[in-house]
Amino acid sequence: MSDQQLGAPRWRPTRWRGLTQRDNALSPGELSQPPVASWEPRYRRLVIASDVSVTLLTAVGVGGWVSVSGAALFKDLTLGFLTVAVVLVSIATNRAWHPVALGQGAEEYVRLGRGMFAAAVTLALAGLATGVVSARPWVFVVVPVNALLALLARYLLRQYLHKARRVGECLLPVMAAGGPETVSDLIRRTQQNSHIGWKVAAVCTAGGTGDPVDEIDGVSVVGRLDELADHVRRGGYRIVAITADSYWTPRRLQQLAWRLEGSGAEMVVAPTLMEVAGPRLHVTGVLGMPLLRVSAPTFTGMRRVVKGVVDRVGAVVLLLMALPVMTIAAVAIAADSRGPVFYRQRRVGKGGREFTILKFRTMVRDADRLRNELAAANEGAGVLFKMRKDPRVTRVGAVLRRYSLDELPQLLNVLSGAMSLVGPRPPLPEESAKYEPDMRRRLLVKPGLTGLWQVSGRSDLSWEEAVRLDLRYVEDWSLAMDAMILWKTFRAVLGGQGAY
Repeated sequence: MSDQQLGAPRWRPTRWRGLTQRDNALSPGELSQPPVASWEPRYRRLVIASDVSVTLLTAVGVGGWVSVSGAALFKDLTLGFLTVAVVLVSIATNRAWHPVALGQGAEEYVRLGRGMFAAAVTLALAGLATGVVSARPWVFVVVPVNALLALLARYLLRQYLHKARRVGECLLPVMAAGGPETVSDLIRRTQQNSHIGWKVAAVCTAGGTGDPVDEIDGVSVVGRLDELADHVRRGGYRIVAITADSYWTPRRLQQLAWRLEGSGAEMVVAPTLMEVAGPRLHVTGVLGMPLLRVSAPTFTGMRRVVKGVVDRVGAVVLLLMALPVMTIAAVAIAADSRGPVFYRQRRVGKGGREFTILKFRTMVRDADRLRNELAAANEGAGVLFKMRKDPRVTRVGAVLRRYSLDELPQLLNVLSGAMSLVGPRPPLPEESAKYEPDMRRRLLVKPGLTGLWQVSGRSDLSWEEAVRLDLRYVEDWSLAMDAMILWKTFRAVLGGQGAY
């Protein structure tokens, strides 16, 4: 029976601003040709063209502004040409144009930043070795500006790509293979996170089409696990996602990897350590065996010192920037309803120590005493109390909550060291008292003004999902993750998703 009879997908042509995704299916006579959707090389060319254009424009515009003229014109032109060449070569050697890194995750930005830093170091060393003093502006002005503009251009291109993926375009077809429960979890995650670019299009299970069900979450079961390689080659799937199942042994996984060679499909194995990822995972070879090393989460050390410095400096800068908005908000609160401008509440911080959190008052005076009367209308997740249309919220308070402006005074908590710019949500004492042992790991770090919970839907999330995100932050924290969350916070705040 063929894959088409079993329900293997044939991908319809889709378009995205000049990027066309053609039929990915391979016929038996085309098995040696890796399945590549036509939008992928087009998108990569767009990224390369963007980096080249930004580098050239920065060299001409910014470089021309910082350089001298007249007798040194030839030297300036030489420095400009050298800077462009070094930057582009550095980007390429740091694999910032590799298709695997494009369109998802922080790795794309990390590689680009690493390439720009390497270019700056190379130019600095060259200037030091040759004694060319005029190279300094190119190192300390032109290259940093180039890096910022290149990152911005990459971000804008990625937003267009993610927009296309939200409507089902520019996706990579995935074959999932494993147990029904783990495959179902993978399907759900890919559907909830379309920006990753994965679409589970077919499934192989231990029982295959002879299982009691012939589909999982709307995705067809096309065969058994021992037939996986044949289905991948005939169907032209780009990703083979292996999920947990008793069928998979080290020997069978090795044989599958061999059989997939030359198919163009990337084999991805989901580890059983589901919520541990990022910089804590390291694959090493010991005694000829591949081992997955899991390092302990970092709660002290130089990175934490850097985080503390960034918190306080960032809090000062943000307070200065937000001062006009905070002044207007304070006046509006005082004019709208009787009561204090600020709302003080006890929260639990790092190590279970309590502190007083500051917020703009968004409810009527004595709102806490009215909470018991509204307990039946609670829409919050888990131990949280939330209502979409809370009658205690004032008119000004509704606007402040809509754009999270009520949380701006918490910058003073960050400045005092009780909170961080990024971290888990600060819980109430009665909430933390109900925590189970695993949930108490949220208290290993400082609570944050924003966090994964804030940028992933806020009050729209289930309690379990909110806890999972906070624990993921505690386990996988990094400075790069903090930067990503801070960047996404601005979008979440402007959109107002999950804020009430």
